[in-house]
Amino acid sequence: MLNINRKLAKLENEGSYIKVGLVGAGQMGRGMISQIESMKGMRVVVTADLFIDNITNAYSHAGIEANEIVVTEDAKDASTAVQENKVVATTNTQLVTTLPEVDVVVDATGVPNIGAEIAWDTILNRKHIVMLNAEADVTVGPLLKKMADASGVVYTGSAGDEPGAIMELYDFADAMGFEIVALGKGKNNPLNLEANPETAKEEAKLKGASPKMLASFQDGTKTMVEMNAVANATGFLPDQPGMHGFEATVNELPGIFLEKDKGGKLNGRKVVEFINGIAPGVFAIIASDKEEVNAEMKYLKMGDGPNYVLYRPYHLTSLETPLSIAKAFFDNEATIAPYKGIQGETVTVAKRDLEAGEYLDSIGGFTVYGKLLKATEAKSLNALPIGLVDSNVMLKRSIKKGDIITYDDVEQTKESTIWKIRSLQDREF
Repeated sequence: MLNINRKLAKLENEGSYIKVGLVGAGQMGRGMISQIESMKGMRVVVTADLFIDNITNAYSHAGIEANEIVVTEDAKDASTAVQENKVVATTNTQLVTTLPEVDVVVDATGVPNIGAEIAWDTILNRKHIVMLNAEADVTVGPLLKKMADASGVVYTGSAGDEPGAIMELYDFADAMGFEIVALGKGKNNPLNLEANPETAKEEAKLKGASPKMLASFQDGTKTMVEMNAVANATGFLPDQPGMHGFEATVNELPGIFLEKDKGGKLNGRKVVEFINGIAPGVFAIIASDKEEVNAEMKYLKMGDGPNYVLYRPYHLTSLETPLSIAKAFFDNEATIAPYKGIQGETVTVAKRDLEAGEYLDSIGGFTVYGKLLKATEAKSLNALPIGLVDSNVMLKRSIKKGDIITYDDVEQTKESTIWKIRSLQDREF
């Protein structure tokens, strides 16, 4: 990771650059385009979005002149534009995943079904795929990773996203031989299981954010999904359904992450967790059984043990995504991926009393939120993964507020790609 800057500079000095295809020109995509335009050896050469203006505005804000932006749905015209060092704006997602000139594709849609489609098509076209879409990853990531491995390409989550930032701490500590006790993140806002786009509207307006996206953070679904991604990458599990959500400062973390019989708050070790009070940071709780190591950690002012905290007080979301793009391109390695398969499952819970015949909406909506369970617990309940929820899913019976929704409770009125891939994954694993 430390020498990516030199690899990119060398690539540019050789007259070349990594050609990135992007799907989704919302907040994350716009920031990424501008960041990459400031870098050496990389460019977002084609972007797809439902609205062309989103793309042209993103390129314009990145400093790209209007005459360098080619709007087209035609593959041949798009290839020609890229070969002439221009950039392409399109509404055709498959143009991004199939264009021969593209080296790495980034999904920044945040929509599980669309993300699954993008990853599937990208891997079939033997291109690396970077997912800024943890919802799709925790639902069908294990199968997509297996496909990518078989195709000789990289399937990866993104640096800068909290799971990616946590994984960097995990890899650092694991490489040095520390015992890793817990992995976690701060939560930016108080947990409100009833949050929805209407209750989040005013705050979203002040922040310039989507009310639906903000509601998905407030109701805890995003936190559950993010720690689900960490669970699938490491094998660490929630200490209890939904995790604890302790309130703490960074200095208090080592004491909290001890077993209850040792004065802490845990039932076991190797857990994923979220903490109120340390956002926007991420952390790893580490320990050692070596006397000399503990003495040196104390000398280094890391605390008195037996636990120590590695804390990173920031994550730069899509602004760091280029690091994952470069890592995939140069080193054929992922930042984070579901190495351990399905270890956790973010299941679907009724946000309010729901009636038979009612359609579910989506993550951050009015009907459901996500809760992280161990995968074995979710399977025993036949619980519906939150990533499979969309407006084509209808309830066959009434569900009480707070109850977990199962596969038996729903039917699809129109089958989606992510359901098909999840069905294949369930048979495969």
